[in-house]
Amino acid sequence: MKHLLFCLAMLLGPASLSACAQAPQPGPAAAQVPSTAAAPAAAKGNTPDERARQALLALNPKMQIDYIGAAALPGFREVIVGGQVVLVSDDGKYLVQGSVVDIGSQKELTQSSPALSKYRQDLLKSVKTSERIVFAPPNPKYTLSVFTDIECGYCRKLHSEIAEYNKRGIAIEYMAFPRMGLGSQDHRDMISVWCATDRKQALTDAKGGKPVPVRTCKSTPVDMEYHVGQRLGISGTPAIFAPDGTQLGGYLPPDKMREALDKLAGEAQAVKPAGMQ
Repeated sequence: MKHLLFCLAMLLGPASLSACAQAPQPGPAAAQVPSTAAAPAAAKGNTPDERARQALLALNPKMQIDYIGAAALPGFREVIVGGQVVLVSDDGKYLVQGSVVDIGSQKELTQSSPALSKYRQDLLKSVKTSERIVFAPPNPKYTLSVFTDIECGYCRKLHSEIAEYNKRGIAIEYMAFPRMGLGSQDHRDMISVWCATDRKQALTDAKGGKPVPVRTCKSTPVDMEYHVGQRLGISGTPAIFAPDGTQLGGYLPPDKMREALDKLAGEAQAVKPAGMQ
């Protein structure tokens, strides 16, 4: 039981090897469930959705559940919690965390969930373009939402190649995700960047290792963007999202990034005639 509760508390999983890990933050309430807690034999409820919800809340009454619906795996509900998908059996007795693969199509079902994609898209749309720091070519073919940190080595590497991404038709729209958490020096520096008159130059200077002048302004989206990142389940930076909500992981070189985006676009085009699965 202790192991299960720990897994639920750590739904975010390990950071990508091409991303800088987030500093430890105060753990979610799942870690505070007493060790004597026992999973119910079967959750009570009139519908599978209700039983799945009650089963999870029995493990942690403070758990934030963002979505429950039918899963591609028969007999299970798909649940989005902590920006990730877990599966709960329709009777509320079993929980599956991790990858589930359709052997016939060889498709991973949890991270490719349409519900997860929509959840991510809706969260990303909540951050206006004017609240981001945008580096874009004229008429970009692709636009990426990138959660960044000014101290992260891979974030700095990505930014040093920003012109190469732009040359390949890729726009980069940065959002703030101070890995050391709110109230840290990292957080204060990112507020100073977002408060600059020329945000693009301020971000470039900061990622180039220059001292960040202290700046204040009436309002800044830094805290809001950080909380959006948390709800997306981000555990490291850069955290890169394609327009369809697919998380592309951490840093990819410009050529590889364009290849990945072309592949996603091709796959999306291929499934259109058959409709959504």
